Amino acid sequence: MAEIELKRISEYIWEIPQTGGMRVPARVFASEKLLEKIKEDETLIQARNMAYLPGVHSPVCVLPDAHQGYGFPVGGVAALDAEKGVISPGAIGFDINCGVRVCKTNLKYDDLKGKEQILVDTLFSEIPTGIGEGSIVGKLSKDELDKVAVQGVQWALRHGYAVEGDLEHCEDNGVRPGADPDAVSTEAKERAQKQLGSLGSGNHFLEVQRVAEIFDERVAQEFGLFKDQIVVMIHCGSRGYGHQICTDYLRLIEKEHRDLLNSLPDRQLACAPVHSKLAQDYYAAMNCAINFAWCNRQIIMHKARECFEKVFRASWRELGMHLLYDVAHNIGKRETHRINGKEIEVYVHRKGATRAFPPGRREVPEAYRHVGQPIIIPGSMGTGGYILVGTEVAMRQTFGSTAHGAGRVMSRTKATKEYRADNLVAELRERGIYVRGQSRATIAEEAPGAYKDLDEVVRVSHEVGIGRKVAKLLPICNIKG
Repeated sequence: MAEIELKRISEYIWEIPQTGGMRVPARVFASEKLLEKIKEDETLIQARNMAYLPGVHSPVCVLPDAHQGYGFPVGGVAALDAEKGVISPGAIGFDINCGVRVCKTNLKYDDLKGKEQILVDTLFSEIPTGIGEGSIVGKLSKDELDKVAVQGVQWALRHGYAVEGDLEHCEDNGVRPGADPDAVSTEAKERAQKQLGSLGSGNHFLEVQRVAEIFDERVAQEFGLFKDQIVVMIHCGSRGYGHQICTDYLRLIEKEHRDLLNSLPDRQLACAPVHSKLAQDYYAAMNCAINFAWCNRQIIMHKARECFEKVFRASWRELGMHLLYDVAHNIGKRETHRINGKEIEVYVHRKGATRAFPPGRREVPEAYRHVGQPIIIPGSMGTGGYILVGTEVAMRQTFGSTAHGAGRVMSRTKATKEYRADNLVAELRERGIYVRGQSRATIAEEAPGAYKDLDEVVRVSHEVGIGRKVAKLLPICNIKG
């Protein structure tokens, strides 16, 4: 593997200087401990390659949880000029709007003790998991699916799966404008018709957690978080719908923009000029997948509310099951950022990266505009997660972005060879963590040991200032595909 030159800028910031065909430098945000893990795959090579994209603004960013992805590292951020730049589907990812939400409750940990097994069994029986088909709402007609693609969480509201407060506490209020179902292939639609309201497989999960530690009492209070509180974290995306959209447009762009592709160091960075028909069609289709994913997580949360009602024999309102926030971490967005003293329109590609906007930004829902955007960072089924808050530093350093999770250090294939599902479930149970999975392979793939140190990832984000710690969450019940 080629050696990538790194220049140390500060304790946690490293730079790949602009050389060869790089248009800008690349910056890596990591401690020495995390950097050693990052160097084990091709993340730094992919970071260098990101900087070849036409119209890219300085710098391209690699976040503390980064690992090798498809062309573009997971944990990568690039801002591409809205006039002279490109749009790259691979730099956004196959699972468009893979993201995470947290639903609060007024329950305390003691209220849940003794009910862990019945709760995890109820959630597992009621919420579809695993590869392929599975839907809480049943099979949708293509016309109805197109409405989901345009309306996002508004569709869920109209059909009784949401309340107004859910939209008010979701990124973009749960709907991305500019979605055009005519830009989505028949194959993508057919894959999605029986998948709305399902977790899927891979690293997706629903986890019941407790607030184990509060770092910022003021912000935690604004977010409605308190010590020993029970919360529900949901992590999933756009299922086969988004995957097919990405696949379709990668193939189309590879054919139509071959000259541009040949100028790049990696074919997986296939891209189209922002004003081209293909780029705009992809963006419209991507927005459909974004809206599908938000609606998907909303419907899963609705079912989780019903499960809690059954187990605790109280309405979800009595249980205080209100949405804290929902964030996307595989997404492309047209945003305005201050670059070299000027306000510039860019398409920010975040792949395995969470938006981290500070107080005052109009994109932050009104409920949090005075305090800053909540950031939700999940870990593995053995580590739980964190709540952070967005900062001005993130706007200056990373185009308003921070890490999205722990980040893998071990391939899924290697994890299945190294870990046994039965042993993992038993070990987690001894720690008071109840796990149900559709597939033994998925449980083995998602072993806590397959991931980076989440505490270290969050510590670096906090120390650099691209996301400030608010609370730590620990797992109790987990269901997986």
